[in-house]
Amino acid sequence: MPRTDSALPSRTDVSAAAEQGAAPVGPVRLGPDAPAALRPAAAQVRTGFWHARREVNAHTSIPQGPALLESAGNLHNLRLAAGTAQGEFQGGYPFVDTDVYKWLEAASWQLAPSGPSGDGEENSPHLRQLAAEVERIIALVADAQQSDGYLNTWFQVRKNGERYQDLRWGHELYCAGHLIQAAVAHHRATGRDELLVVARRFADHLDSVFGLPGSGRPIDGVDGHPEVETALVELYRETGERRYLDLAGYFVDRYGHGLLGGEAYCQDRVPLREAVTVEGHAVRQLYLLAGATDVATETGDAELRSAAERLWRAMTTTKTHLTGGLGAHHDEEDFGDPFELPNERAYCETCAAIASIQWSWRMALLTGEARYSDLIERTLYNGFLAGVSLDGESWLYVNPLQVRDGHTDPGGDQSARRTRWFRCACCPPNVMRLLAGLEHYLSSTDAGGQGLQIHQYVTGHYRADLAGTPVTVSAETDYPWHGAVSLTVEETPRERPWTLSLRIPQWCHEYRVRCGDRTYDEADAPVTDGWLRLERTWAPGDRVVLELGLEPRLTAADPRVDAVRGCVAIERGPLVYCLEQVDHPGGGLDDVVIDTAHPLAVKQRPDLLGGVTTVVATGRRRAVPDTGWWPYRSADADPAIAPSGESVELTAIPYYAWANRQDGSMRVWLPTS
Repeated sequence: MPRTDSALPSRTDVSAAAEQGAAPVGPVRLGPDAPAALRPAAAQVRTGFWHARREVNAHTSIPQGPALLESAGNLHNLRLAAGTAQGEFQGGYPFVDTDVYKWLEAASWQLAPSGPSGDGEENSPHLRQLAAEVERIIALVADAQQSDGYLNTWFQVRKNGERYQDLRWGHELYCAGHLIQAAVAHHRATGRDELLVVARRFADHLDSVFGLPGSGRPIDGVDGHPEVETALVELYRETGERRYLDLAGYFVDRYGHGLLGGEAYCQDRVPLREAVTVEGHAVRQLYLLAGATDVATETGDAELRSAAERLWRAMTTTKTHLTGGLGAHHDEEDFGDPFELPNERAYCETCAAIASIQWSWRMALLTGEARYSDLIERTLYNGFLAGVSLDGESWLYVNPLQVRDGHTDPGGDQSARRTRWFRCACCPPNVMRLLAGLEHYLSSTDAGGQGLQIHQYVTGHYRADLAGTPVTVSAETDYPWHGAVSLTVEETPRERPWTLSLRIPQWCHEYRVRCGDRTYDEADAPVTDGWLRLERTWAPGDRVVLELGLEPRLTAADPRVDAVRGCVAIERGPLVYCLEQVDHPGGGLDDVVIDTAHPLAVKQRPDLLGGVTTVVATGRRRAVPDTGWWPYRSADADPAIAPSGESVELTAIPYYAWANRQDGSMRVWLPTS
């Protein structure tokens, strides 16, 4: 049985191991022989933009988890499966266990040495209470597991123990994947193995059941919702058991062979190695691609890597919204066709943004290319962060790019209004686990230990082990509100050169870097593959200042995106901006056009939405004549095409902050006058 004490005896040990150059704590830990270009490095966020968001996550969102899981019935179902409670199964989906597992993963990253500890003490009351909740819920999970390792409360309680009879909809392996990821997180963060024992028993059970015909295993099948693949690779990395990696590879390669009816929805239309574009249910596709990338990273499978690179490019060039959001269709939560990128009907599920970040990070590590971290940045600041309210208490499942004037919405899972919790509550604990583990996605070191790469800019510390020698770089920045990033070398080998690589974002066209007493711009400090590389023999106290131009800009889409032809969007730095009706009293937003002849202005608003920088533009309102009962007319001299003489000041706020004040219309893409 799991221990019931709530102290964290291993937290100091885990922290000390990290300080001594061991692999950093985080969701991805490559195997020692993985032929990847980069490996995750340790980072800590101390203050600034992401620190504030993580503090809300740590002190509001995550602590609410157990009560919400209790009220929704998830924990009750575990007790039913264990035989320690009576009553009916609660929740209408076979995958409700995953909400518990994702919360456990989030809480575990919170307990890691680099996680926010509230008052700065390793054994603060905040952490001790969280640890107690984690141990209590782990005990519920362990009690619910069956003797052969199987665990799924829906099938144990609702289906009288029936197993693997409905792989398309049953989500048994999907649930197993999230359990495994939670167990790996808990083990890495605390050094304890109670949940890891549960996860390994389940993984061993799966390994005895699933395999190719002739393997001696009874079922040749895959889950309708990929997820277990990347989890099994991480379990291999944590334990060294090669059979977990082999099982992950088996699952990756069995999609597309008609085992689920041959539908694109569940990634079964074509084998991944042969696919030419992303399709079907967006989250399922991206989770499968993350798992495939993990397998390629560990095995060096060139064909699988090539497929991942091909599909990532197809996704970004034809099926990604400006915010980094993914999914064009509410129906089947689907990618849609190339350049089918609607505004008000954009799905852009929060979980899809999270899956995109997870996959792109794995691609960045595998290839070393900065473009993957460019997409991570765009998605983090926009498509992902919009999914949680500023106070951390309500959520968006879908993230449209427009809400029309007069829109009525009762709330709920597919609502454009923030909701306290969802009937299908996959997104909230998913947001929690990404924010809790965010430091993992910030920096890396190359496979040869020759340098430190900074992927995302925060105030804090970046640490790496370079061929056995520790390197520490501190950073100060007010990014994304200001473009200056000041970096100071604190710890370094004194007689050996190494390379500090700074990602220059894809959106940035002007930058300067000051290193020592010299200043370089884009002409004499060129960027190669997205990286500005500074190689020298560093000394403690050496300072580098990177200045990224943050002038607001107007962005147009590929003309094949019919939904926004003739429109522009406002961006500044990594942030996409939008208009909200609350900032434009006296009228809605459907009849507003932007005047592109007038320059954009920046206004600091510490009083607004927790402190944001707004962009002010000049617009006009269309003249909308009364056309009677029929809204169509001749295109000749159409008076509705021309705006009226009424000038309107447009106030654009960061997209991530919309829907935090009052209900009303919103839009990202603005018609031009």
